[in-house]
Amino acid sequence: METNREKMLEEKIDFLRTMCKLKGMRVTPQRIEIYKQVANSCEHPDAETVYEAVKEKMPNVSVDTVYRTLASLEEMDMIFRVDNQLPKARFDADKTPHHHFLCVKCNEVYDIFLEPDEKIDLPKNAERFGEIKDINVQVRGICNKCLQEQINKQN
Repeated sequence: METNREKMLEEKIDFLRTMCKLKGMRVTPQRIEIYKQVANSCEHPDAETVYEAVKEKMPNVSVDTVYRTLASLEEMDMIFRVDNQLPKARFDADKTPHHHFLCVKCNEVYDIFLEPDEKIDLPKNAERFGEIKDINVQVRGICNKCLQEQINKQN
């Protein structure tokens, strides 16, 4: 029996196939595998992490292919960069509305999902700059893991 996560991944891959056809792009095994690595991860992987994972399944894949594919997936709005102030670009394929907590010590990225009754208000003057497509709040701080390590060092 297929799990809910596997079913969602297959739906995302089907959508990738559709988008590639609409954009006149070939649906290659490399493109699918690279997208799978981002879409199936909660870690917000960087390009090198994606490359290492794909290379295990496809030893002939090049780093250049991974970078170009990530760029094309981003252009197609299939993935997005979480934050461009991190040491390495990190990618997220979860297009459901959510936000991110970025640890300033270890550079981990955590998803923040709002409760059903929660809402983040957009500043009133934001729309004067153009059409709003989505809202992504980035909270910066020190994660619990790093805080605990700091406490352990002090003791």
